[in-house]
Amino acid sequence: MDHYKALNGVLVGLFREIMDIEGKAIITEEFKDITNNDMHVIEAIGVQEPRNMSSIARAMDVTVGTLTIAMNSLVKKGYVTRTRSEKDRRVVFIALTEKGKKAYDHHQRFHREMIDAVLSDLTEEETQVLARALENLLKFFREKERRQD
Repeated sequence: MDHYKALNGVLVGLFREIMDIEGKAIITEEFKDITNNDMHVIEAIGVQEPRNMSSIARAMDVTVGTLTIAMNSLVKKGYVTRTRSEKDRRVVFIALTEKGKKAYDHHQRFHREMIDAVLSDLTEEETQVLARALENLLKFFREKERRQD
C-alpha cells in the first residue's frame, strides 16, 4: 500500500469535512441561533474565570476588532456577558452566561465523542504515535503560517 497516497487521502478528506461535520453535530435545534464560529468563540472564553478580550483574541489568533464583532452578537443572543474591570475601566471581562455554559458543555461533549471514536481500538503505543504525528502536523501548519506572515 502506498502510505503517502493513503495519508494524503485521509488528511484531504478530514480537512474538507471536519468543519461541516462539526457544524452539523453541534449546531442543534437548541443552539440554532449561533454559528460554528460562535461556538469556537464560546470554547475560547471557557468556563473558568472571566477573561479579557485580548487574551481571548490571542487564543483564537484573531484581532480584538474581529472578536468584538462576534462578541456583540453573542451578547445580544444571551450567551456572553461583558463586565468592566473595577481597577481599570478600559478593561472588559467576558464570561459565559448559563446559556453559554450549556453551549460550551455541548461542544465539549462532541469533542469527547470524536476523540473516543478515534482512540476506540488503538493501543496505548498507537495512541502515542498518533498524538506525535498530529503534533508534527500542527507544528507544520504553525511554521507555514509564520512564514506567510
